Amino acid sequence: MTTKAYAALLRGVNVSGHKKVPMAELRTLLTGLGHGDVRTYLQSGNAVFTSAPGDEKVLAAQLEQAIERHFGFGVDVLVRDHAYLKAVADACPFPAASLEGRQLHVMYFSEPVAASHLAFLDAASHLPDEFRLGDRALYLYVPDGLGRSKLAEALMKAAPVKGVVATSRNWNTVTKLVELTRPQPS
Repeated sequence: MTTKAYAALLRGVNVSGHKKVPMAELRTLLTGLGHGDVRTYLQSGNAVFTSAPGDEKVLAAQLEQAIERHFGFGVDVLVRDHAYLKAVADACPFPAASLEGRQLHVMYFSEPVAASHLAFLDAASHLPDEFRLGDRALYLYVPDGLGRSKLAEALMKAAPVKGVVATSRNWNTVTKLVELTRPQPS
């Protein structure tokens, strides 16, 4: 059977004691859904698994339902395959190799977001922080880190695009997920 590697990105888990999802239990849930080679990365809701090639939205919905049943609360999940994760990393408009991981973030979206949705932001007033839209992703460059960024704060306060789930990862996690989902030689 042909399998494909995916990353599951859980939104808003294990932050300040809210929506606790122990990674061992997440691995058990994914294995129970029939996925193989299940691994987690950090405690912030990153899991990698293999599965028969399928629809990422269906895989995400299955995991969301399993989390709801097991933990009793809802969690938004995005599932992305290696090709997408690598394409997002390769398309980074900022000099990632010369930056610290905390200075560069990718906000992954469940659907495309039009530039017009972010037109309210006065980019010049947030310099040196910058952002660029990509394929269902937003690249965020914050030289002083996310916690000090007024641009990040403005993006978080922005009215969400109806029906679009967003979750953010720093550049170290972005590149690690590319590595962990890389196809293994047979």
